[in-house]
Amino acid sequence: MFFITFSRKMGTNGSEVARRVADQLGYKLYDTEDIENAAREMGFLESVREIDEKAPSVFQKLFSYRPTVDLDRLDSVIYKLASRGNAVFLGRGSHILLRAFKCALHVRVTASLKKRIKNLVERGFHREVAIKAIEKSDHDRSAFIKFAFGVDWDNPEFYDLVLNMDNLSVDLAVNTVLNMARSEEITARSIDAMKSLETMSLARRAEAALIEGGLTHGPLTSISVSVPEPGKIRLSGYVEGKENKTKAGEILNRVKDVRSIDNQIQILPERKPGT
Repeated sequence: MFFITFSRKMGTNGSEVARRVADQLGYKLYDTEDIENAAREMGFLESVREIDEKAPSVFQKLFSYRPTVDLDRLDSVIYKLASRGNAVFLGRGSHILLRAFKCALHVRVTASLKKRIKNLVERGFHREVAIKAIEKSDHDRSAFIKFAFGVDWDNPEFYDLVLNMDNLSVDLAVNTVLNMARSEEITARSIDAMKSLETMSLARRAEAALIEGGLTHGPLTSISVSVPEPGKIRLSGYVEGKENKTKAGEILNRVKDVRSIDNQIQILPERKPGT
């Protein structure tokens, strides 16, 4: 199993590079449409569209649990798709989500503002529209990565390869990625990622379900979710009242792919009046 992630700035032809790399390797390319299709299958399309490479508003972050639920569901979709095997991912923070897997190659595609504007103008954009589109895209994508992962989108340390397209043709960029992906040093990376990705995807879905059910953000509630193996959920932490412990199990029983629940949640002693 092997993954290549592409993080690209608007107007760099990064999407075209990713598509051609996937074609040459015979890998599945997961772009916006494919990720949304998978989200639809999992029942998360609304969440994924809501957090489509943009950060929530300050109001949403302060007064709603919705952004956390949406992000957990997007993460679960990426992990689920990655568990299917060799793939190329385009955006959505995939370079951070799959960073722990040594069988992944992370590529950054960038270019100067002048070059990016020129590329968009050649595609039919008016210059002023191109500038505004680039500014908005850069702001949204940078803010999304900051919100979702707390890191700088431009930090080169998160990438194995950075392609500056000012002086590179798409052909040369594609060949550079292919040469690196096919090198012995890269292909020798081998770990059993399938099981880990399945459990990570399920954990994110379970966490989102508990948040949506109101069981993780109370003053006397702290629930932790772990997935020791695919399909098995283990709950720990504490809640106030037996009914909340029961509710947690009922919520997770409705989550797709959950086969068993080991509910180890502790029930807090009842508080005396006035305490």
